[in-house]
Amino acid sequence: MPALAAEKVIEHAPPFYLEAEFWLTVAFIIFVGLLIRPMTRMITSALDDRSDAIAKELDEAARLAEEAQAALADYQRKQRDAVKETEEILARAEAEAKRMGETAAQGLAAALERRGQLAMENIAQAEARAVDEVRNAAVDIALNATRKLIEENVDEQKSAALVEDAIKELPDKLH
Repeated sequence: MPALAAEKVIEHAPPFYLEAEFWLTVAFIIFVGLLIRPMTRMITSALDDRSDAIAKELDEAARLAEEAQAALADYQRKQRDAVKETEEILARAEAEAKRMGETAAQGLAAALERRGQLAMENIAQAEARAVDEVRNAAVDIALNATRKLIEENVDEQKSAALVEDAIKELPDKLH
């Protein structure tokens, strides 16, 4: 009996498809299989939408980068133009300042020359006045001396004769 006992002990296990765990696993796999198909469509659609959105963002970023590059080039060109214009303005201002300096120097030289000429004219006028004053003073002194000499040396008859001679010569001297 020991052999029977051993047979009894060894009972045959039921086939795997009769076990609940097998059918639970099969049901789970079917459930996951059924869920995967719509889920992959949803996930694929979401990923496609996200990919399209990223592509649009990349296109927009590329367009903005091109616009920024164009704006940068434009501003650099404007800056170069502004620097060139500033240099031209500075050159014109320096030339104008030089021209104004030369004009001012010429004006100063002309003014100094006019002042020197005016001073020379003033000196000549003062000299002429001084000569006239000396001449007038000499004439006055000579007249006074002559009058004094005449009063002392000429009597009345001589005086009357001199006055008559002077009156006779007067018409010849006036013409």
